[in-house]
Amino acid sequence: MTTTDTREKILKAAQATVQAKGYNALSFRELAKEVGVKSASIHYYFPTKGDLGAELARRYTDTAVSHFERLISSPAPVALVFAEYVAVFRAALKNDNRMCLYGVMAAEYGDLPEEVRVAVDAFSQANVDWLARLLGPRHPELPPEDLRDRALAIFAAIEGAQLVARGRGDIRVFDQMVEAYGAAGLMPRPPSP
Repeated sequence: MTTTDTREKILKAAQATVQAKGYNALSFRELAKEVGVKSASIHYYFPTKGDLGAELARRYTDTAVSHFERLISSPAPVALVFAEYVAVFRAALKNDNRMCLYGVMAAEYGDLPEEVRVAVDAFSQANVDWLARLLGPRHPELPPEDLRDRALAIFAAIEGAQLVARGRGDIRVFDQMVEAYGAAGLMPRPPSP
């Protein structure tokens, strides 16, 4: 196994753990068992749990931003682009009722090392920035601060819908909440799943 392969396996296993059980459940010893390496090998790539957590959050953000940039460059109508955005959050629930990595880490924010908090905040900021860009042409009358407030509210609503659906163990709850937000005019109304 190459160095890159080992590092990638560690990151994948760590992300799955955090999305299923939270950051506080992350254990180098358990990760080492899962990946099939010694605990010292985990420390070689990530000297501290904070280093690993920060890299997970940065990587998650980078992946999301790349996907969102592809979406926003699409010629599709805003409602369809938004539906694809929402599908990213829905996909986590379909994957063994997991949460968005951000949502899990934000719930444990007070326990996170500073470097992890900074990386987690970057995910939230990237989503708000992207949503403001998406919504801007639809709402030219809104000042930038109001547009950002609306984008933040939409991001919070989607994260909240995911949390409630996960707590109930029912993805339909997520769909119902997103549909209700759209029907109330709080966000672009995506087509029904």
